[in-house]
Amino acid sequence: MIGIFRTNINTQQDKNSVIGAIQSHFSVMACSVDIEDCDRVLRVVSPQLGEDAIIAFVQRMGFYCDLLD
Repeated sequence: MIGIFRTNINTQQDKNSVIGAIQSHFSVMACSVDIEDCDRVLRVVSPQLGEDAIIAFVQRMGFYCDLLD
């Protein structure tokens, strides 16, 4: 499954921090943040994706995160 989320992750440092935390906390096959995109798109590929858990996790890190429609 692939989760695609809108965020406000702006810097390379924040991007690396969020990706590292997600990879440590969840069973993911791939994770990326496109900080060049206007929606700062976070993509998470996981065999058992819990979209609500990803959103809550990123929000606890201090960032905006919601499903991208």
